Amino acid sequence: MVESLLKPLQFRQETRLLSLLSPVGDILVDFGVPKGGWLDLSTGINPFTYPDVTQRAEAVRRLPTSGDAAAFEAAARTYYRVPAGAALVAVPGTQAALQILPLLRPKCAVAVLGPTYSEHGKTWRMTGHNVQEVSSFEALGDGDVSVLVNPNNPDGSRYDPRLVIELAEQVGTRGGLLIVDEAFADTEEGLSAVPQAGRDGLIILRSMGKFFGLAGLRLGCVICAPAFAKKIKDRLGPWSVGGGVLEIGTRALSDAVWIKDNRLRLSQSGDELGALLTDTGLGVIGGTDLFKLVETAHARELYEALGCQGILVRAFAERPNWLRFGLPGQAENVARLKSALANFS
Repeated sequence: MVESLLKPLQFRQETRLLSLLSPVGDILVDFGVPKGGWLDLSTGINPFTYPDVTQRAEAVRRLPTSGDAAAFEAAARTYYRVPAGAALVAVPGTQAALQILPLLRPKCAVAVLGPTYSEHGKTWRMTGHNVQEVSSFEALGDGDVSVLVNPNNPDGSRYDPRLVIELAEQVGTRGGLLIVDEAFADTEEGLSAVPQAGRDGLIILRSMGKFFGLAGLRLGCVICAPAFAKKIKDRLGPWSVGGGVLEIGTRALSDAVWIKDNRLRLSQSGDELGALLTDTGLGVIGGTDLFKLVETAHARELYEALGCQGILVRAFAERPNWLRFGLPGQAENVARLKSALANFS
């Protein structure tokens, strides 16, 4: 039975199994321990994880070296197509960058194009900035700091990089910042603004958690002008990313064969997920190769029905008719989702 609880999100240990309390707005739903274990489709993380994640014992024992950092930077610059005039800073997950960036500006007006990943607005509000969610790309030009997620999470909206650069120039000429979060851009090479990075006022965030499926590695990049990169490095302090983590990141970013195969596999899997949801009668209104967003008047009921069968999707308190589905991955997980959806319909 579904039980609503007004308690913080937590994981409970019960006979060595996890009972997940999942947030829906201000309440939480305790689905208990599913018989088949959890199928977590709530994150948009690639279920086909980059496989070579071993860490050498030496890299774990010692502090990261300049050689570790240089190798990672070289691989990242090539993969992301970073121009010579731009700096690249490795960070322990792009969430770390989100926490730091508001500390590098005096209190100001921040425009966030929404609806989007809530941590962007949250981190700026927590440090005293005046944050406003705007509903159009054009309105981003009104902020001292402007935040754009491209492609957007959760609706998959995409913005031409030429327009992004024009906006960066508009904001930069008056001393502002444009922060572009490209966490989901790896599946669409032509969407990134990184090849035009290095100009004052343009900050681009990249993550290894989504496309590479390495969310637990906690590794990302900030790509920006050299002077701003120094401010980020000063805030991070030394040895912020472990040597073993950097080694895995270097291998993943350099594995051209896996990257090419992964793009094809994610494209096919995204199409299959979209077709499955549509065939079930759900209206797919957006997404990327890594997730699909549906709109239904029965979102809450479907969310709870799936949860009771051990399948977790992403619900949105501010848009109660929306649900986001990540990729199920292996064939048995696709079959499990298909069966659960059929049981609901």
